[in-house]
Amino acid sequence: MNDIIWICALALLFAICAYHRLSILKTSAVTAVLLIFGTITGHFSFLSWCVYVLVFAVLGNINLRQRYLSKRLLAFYKRISPAMSTTEQEAIDAGTVWWDGQLFSGQPDWHKLHSVKKPILTNEEQAFLDGPVETVCLMVDEWQINHVDADLSPAIWQYLKDNKFFAMIIKKEYGGLAFSAYAQSRILQKLSGVSAVLSTTVGVPNSLGPGELLQHYGTAEQQQYYLPRLAQGLDIPCFALTSPEAGSDAGAITDKGIICKGLWKGQEVIGIKLTFDKRYITLAPVATVIGLAFKLHDPEQLLFNKTDIGITCALLPRETEGLEIGNRHFPLNVPFQNGPIRGQDIFVPLDYIIGGADMAGKGWRMLMECLSVGRCITLPSGSAGGSKSVALATGAYARIRRQFK
Repeated sequence: MNDIIWICALALLFAICAYHRLSILKTSAVTAVLLIFGTITGHFSFLSWCVYVLVFAVLGNINLRQRYLSKRLLAFYKRISPAMSTTEQEAIDAGTVWWDGQLFSGQPDWHKLHSVKKPILTNEEQAFLDGPVETVCLMVDEWQINHVDADLSPAIWQYLKDNKFFAMIIKKEYGGLAFSAYAQSRILQKLSGVSAVLSTTVGVPNSLGPGELLQHYGTAEQQQYYLPRLAQGLDIPCFALTSPEAGSDAGAITDKGIICKGLWKGQEVIGIKLTFDKRYITLAPVATVIGLAFKLHDPEQLLFNKTDIGITCALLPRETEGLEIGNRHFPLNVPFQNGPIRGQDIFVPLDYIIGGADMAGKGWRMLMECLSVGRCITLPSGSAGGSKSVALATGAYARIRRQFK
């Protein structure tokens, strides 16, 4: 029984050393103290010291450890690990991490986090929050939106366009507001606390979508044409990623584009024949420009020396021949604009690719680097705003409620 206790104590000691990431030298010193105490009490023998010397002689010598231990373990790990696909490698390489990456190290630098200055709104952002945001919140009639119209009123739609609610992420040079992440979060929290339909309608164009992708990867011609129109509300965007079978996993989508020759405006050009089936696309029923994610193939190798090019993102105007936007979905009984988008053998020119032909096959990286806007700002802001409203309502009710007799 005593031997089991000492073995458990030794295992616990190693666990503590590993948790605190002590060096080999410090770990060996602490272990030696335990062995000395165990030897004095008669629980550790000469054999225990032989094992101790052997283990720490190997672990403490870098050359020996790398040659006889690390190298062999790495080779074994490589044999049992599946090969990393190109898509997985692109996902790992895409983007960067901030302080939050230290959370996974086990030793985050809390001083670095505390040194980050508190974000503040600019005068322009504060004025927008106190003015247009407050006004549109007062325009909302949740009963009318959810149970009568199943949509925002025409007056609210026009107010959102006129006051550039859809242009918070677009740069000022294109007519946008170029608000900070903090400002967007404050605005979306306010809207979400009043209406989920309103916050979703505003949040989607300001997260992953044509506006964000165009600013980072679009050609000069695409930026000059689309971004001012998006900023002014002349175009309403949506982004078609989700598929019935694959969900939002871009790597598993079955939507495809085939590089081939076809007629475009009376001339034979090299373009893409698209076939896709998208589901649950927010703003699809009212969108005038559709961002589309698909897998691009070049079976005849007209442009590339390989057949599978990879995930690609393109922009399709709503009037594109063959583009079908179906009936609205009704997700969670919340009537924000949401619906399916389909297309069968739609031929479009290479210019429709976001960034042009040079960005063909780079859609996965584009998506990974731009998803942070939606994942880190839009979605958390909506949840926080809704939670505040719930806390206000339930807290007030809890104060006045009396138990039934």
